[in-house]
This record gives sequence, C-alpha cells and structure tokens, in this order.
Amino acid sequence: MTEAAGASLIRASGVRKAYHSAAETVWAARDVDFTAHAGEFVCVYGASGSGKSTLLNLLAGLDLADSGEIRVGGVDVSAADEAQRAELRLGTVGVVFQEHNLIEEFTAAENVALPLEARGVPAGEAREEALAQLARVGLDGLEDRMPWQLSGGQRQRVGVARALTGQRAVLLADEPTGALDSTATRELFELIRKLCDDGVLAVVCSHDPHCREFADTVYEVVDGRLESRS
Repeated sequence: MTEAAGASLIRASGVRKAYHSAAETVWAARDVDFTAHAGEFVCVYGASGSGKSTLLNLLAGLDLADSGEIRVGGVDVSAADEAQRAELRLGTVGVVFQEHNLIEEFTAAENVALPLEARGVPAGEAREEALAQLARVGLDGLEDRMPWQLSGGQRQRVGVARALTGQRAVLLADEPTGALDSTATRELFELIRKLCDDGVLAVVCSHDPHCREFADTVYEVVDGRLESRS
C-alpha cells in the first residue's frame, strides 16, 4: 500500500448469509468479519461454492446479508434500499466479472462512459474521463475499437476502466482472469497492483495463485468463513 493509503473503505461485522432448501442449509457467509483499506489489494480464494462470489455480491449490495453489518465507503449497505445500493455502485464501487460484460455495439470509450452518463454527466465530459480511464489501464489509442476488435485481456481492461469511472475508490473483481491466458492473467494482476499502489482498494476473488503473489492480504473462504492466509 502507498504511504497515503490506509483509510478504511470496507467494514463487515458478523455477516451471515445462508441458502435454504428442503434438503439442506448452505452457508455462503458465516460470521464474516472483514476490514479493507484504500490502497490495499485483497485476494480471496476458495473452492467452488465456498462463498467467494456471495461475499463480493454482499459487498457490492447486489445481495443482502441475513444478519450482520456491512459498511462500504461509509454507507451501511445492509440497511440501504435498492436505490441507495445502486447509487453506491455508480459512485463508489465498481464490479468486474469473469466475462467482461461489455456492450458489443459500443466502442471501448462508450462502454467506459456508461456509468457516468447514467449519473447525468454530459456526453463530452463523460468521454473525456473515459479516455483518461482507458489510458490509466494501458489502452490509450484504442478508445474507438469495438469489443470484438480487442483481445480478451484488453476487453477485461476496458471492464476495469469502466469500473473505476467517476473516481470510484473500490474495485470488486470476481474471477477476472478466468477466461484469460497466463500472460494476460499476469498483466491484469500487475495492473490491479498498480491501481492499488495509486490508492484504489481492490478485492479480487480468484483461483489463480498469481493473485496471491500480488496481494497485500490473502483470505481463504471455507464453508462461508473467511480465514486469513497472509
């Protein structure tokens, strides 16, 4: 982490989330206590079905905990309504998934500008920031390319740029390198490391051991429990 980093951006306390069926109860989050700070690269790994994705969804306000408290950027996510959680994702938290989820009919710059335009930012201003974010992730000069004209690694970088528009301070990534080759995987983790060194908080769920190599803090999710491996 940088010297200027350190502000607490995520605090989770006693978080529980279970999925119930007639046959069983599956714990996706069990008494999770978690704090993360500006400038920190957090890697979370664990077996499929252990609860990694659920943790990210809870932090992003895409899902709600059964009990406990989650605060992200000062917002009590567990008490926020749907509109407040949507505003949190537009203003503070950006999410990247394994699939880039870009709109195929939009250029790279248009994809990155979308969150800004959703907040009412004028088109010209939105494009200007989109170009700056694309340059930040190493894609300057490629702003007018369509997604199909970009490599897998480049498309994922566009996704990262889109997740950071609007000065969002928290990047949540769920298996962001799952569809990439080994070279593109390492380059993406190097990029996330650089972004964290510049003050971004990144929480990355990944099976790939390279994630742990670049991270400041490492957790393993075991049956919904978050266990430190740093």
